[in-house]
Order: sequence, then C-alpha cells, then structure tokens
Amino acid sequence: MFAFIARQPILDKEKDVYAYELMFRDGQEGSYPEHDEKKSAYIAQHFHALGLDDISGDKKSFISFTPEKLITGLPSDLDPDRIVIELNRDPSGDAGLMDACKHIKNLGFQLALDDPQFLNRQAALVPLVDIVKVDLHAIRLEVLESQLPRLADASVDLIAEHINTYDDFANSQSLGFQFFQGYFFSQPEARLQRDLPANKLTLIDLMGESSNELFNFERINEIIERDAALSYLLLRFINNPLINKRYKISSLRHALNYMGEVEIKKFIALLSLATLSDEKPLELTHMSLVRAKFFDLLSQRRAFRSNPPVGFLIGLFSLLDALLDQDIADILHQLPLSDEVNQGLLGQSAEFNPYFIAVRAFESGLWLNVIKVAKQLEIDQKELHGLYNQAIVWGNGVRQTLSSNFPKKLVRPEKSA
Repeated sequence: MFAFIARQPILDKEKDVYAYELMFRDGQEGSYPEHDEKKSAYIAQHFHALGLDDISGDKKSFISFTPEKLITGLPSDLDPDRIVIELNRDPSGDAGLMDACKHIKNLGFQLALDDPQFLNRQAALVPLVDIVKVDLHAIRLEVLESQLPRLADASVDLIAEHINTYDDFANSQSLGFQFFQGYFFSQPEARLQRDLPANKLTLIDLMGESSNELFNFERINEIIERDAALSYLLLRFINNPLINKRYKISSLRHALNYMGEVEIKKFIALLSLATLSDEKPLELTHMSLVRAKFFDLLSQRRAFRSNPPVGFLIGLFSLLDALLDQDIADILHQLPLSDEVNQGLLGQSAEFNPYFIAVRAFESGLWLNVIKVAKQLEIDQKELHGLYNQAIVWGNGVRQTLSSNFPKKLVRPEKSA
C-alpha cells in the first residue's frame, strides 16, 4: 500500500487510457519506494493508502526502479501482466544490470527504456527492451526521423512524453508514435466560438439548479423525469455501493429523503457532466470526478460553506473548456451557475485558487508544490495526500457507473492454503 503516489496517463491514438506511469514521492526520483514491514504497516494504518489496483484499475502500471533495486531483485508481489518495468538508462554498458534485465524478462515483465540520450548515442538496440519513451522536446527532429524507423523495425512500441497540446499529439503521431503521455487531452482541441448545443439545454438547466442555494425539487424532478436516460443514470449513481451501501433507491424523491439536498445537488451536477462529456476521452471525465471530490473534501476540511456544494462544483466543472472546446469565460456566459462558482472557475477566488495548485501538483507528481500549498492552506501535507487518495478511490467507484472500461478494480481469486 502506498500513501504518497501520483499517476500520469499514457493514451493510445484513440485517446483511450493504455497505462499509467506511477510516481512515488518517497522513492528516489519517483521510483518504487522500499519500505520495511513496520513502515508499510504504519502507512496502511495511519493514511488513506492506495494499492496499485486502486490507482491504475485494470490498466498497466509503468513503474521506475533504481538500477540497484533491479539488480537486488523486484518485490515478489508484482504481477508481470500488469506492471511494466521502466529503466532510466541504457543497460547495455552495465553487465550486472543487463543480467538483471534478462532475469526480469524471464519472469514475464515488459521493459520500457526512458533514457534521453539513447537515440543521440545511436547505440545498438537492446533486444530486451519492449518500449522506448521519447521526449520530443529534448531531441532534435533530424535525430528522431533517422532513429525512430530503426525502433519501429524492431517491433519496439514508442511512447511520446510531455505531450501537453494537441499539436504535440498530432506531430508525434506523424512521426510514428503509438502512445502518448501527457495532459494534451485536458486542453480544448480547437477553440470554437459557438453556442452550446440545443440538445444539451436540459443539462444546462440541471447545472444551474445544482449551484442554487435554494432547492427547487419540483423543477429538478420535472427535468429528470422527462429524460429517461437521465433518470436511469441518476439511479445508477445513487445506488453505487460507494455512495449508498444500505438501501435501494427507486426515485429522485426517495433519494432526496435518504441523502439530503446537498448530495442530490452533487449528483445532478454529475449527471450533467457525464452527459456533456460523452464525446470526449474517458480520462477527462475521470479527472473531473477526482477533482470534484478532492475540492469537496478539502472545502469540508476547511469548514467552507457547503450548501450549495461550491467546492465540488468548481472541481467537477474545472475542465469544461476541454469538454466543450471553448474558452471557459465563453462557456460561463452561457451557463446559469452562481457567481461564486464562476469566480472559482475563472481563477478569481482566494479560497479555491490554492485548490487548483494542489490538484495539478498531485496530477503531475510535483511534490514541492504539494508541500508549499499545504502550508498555504494550513493543512498537514500528509493529510492533504490522504484527501487526494480518497478522491481517487471515490472517482474510481463513480466512474464505474458511467462505463465498464475504466477504472475497474480487479477481483483476484483467493489463494488456496
């Protein structure tokens, strides 16, 4: 179990998640940390620790190990079908590391090489390597064009790193890359000046009601009842075991009596986002869910006013520009959200601006930023990690109500005695 961990998505050409690279705060340069049994037990007991399945679902995990750890041996509980071992240097000049890599390959693991100098050296391809990661911004274009065909001919998969714009995504595809690591998908694909589509007006009504201090039950019920798909999704959300472990909810009125208006406001906002994002990468929706819960937990921890659930709404709608391919200011002119939510989304809120710094730091594994913002928010950094870990688990559970694709924690068969 790990308390201090971040992940970055690796997407395929269809912008579906292929894997996650995991970064560990308490490991050397983000590598897999070494904990003795006593420390592992302490972490599991005192923090909201995550297992690899919690953070990666049923996707592969890319994990970096120091050369010393590879030589002394991998942890025995790692699954070669789920884990890709990442090297940060070409092993061909180190006999001990080469032997370790051969052993790792014999165990069934894939090896990924992330060495910025690998292509420049024009070294002979290491036959053991299955995947090569390349930073397009760190290597000259002529080197890429001359060396990448060699890797492709050897059936090596190519991952382009630091792909943070759609131009990067397009350029790396044209060079022959199959996979793409970075947050390009969380940017608007093409900024368009247009009205929100007429078939989304129902969702816009719901978004407005979710940010209202007054709760107009009859209006919300009328909006949802006239759309069978929304009614179905609402019941799936509310009957998710992560949200409601006791009773089977059969209607919005039943849900209101059981959960209360604040929780219902959150879920009608979720309904809106889920339907608005039906043409975008699933990972974008998942990021929105995690942000929503993290902002909600953090605002509760800071005793910020919770009705309406402003923190939840700001986190949930924080990627609307990417979902709708418009500037956020243009979108907000068309939405009936409260001034408080609008200010948060526009970066004009003294309360919520640090939340954005914190969540982006977690998303990218920028641990020094986590430390700084924890001090600014007057919260222990370990507690801040715990809140984010809770948000990941919650996001995973809610995500299952939208799609069976990701994330889905694996159920492993119990070992016989």
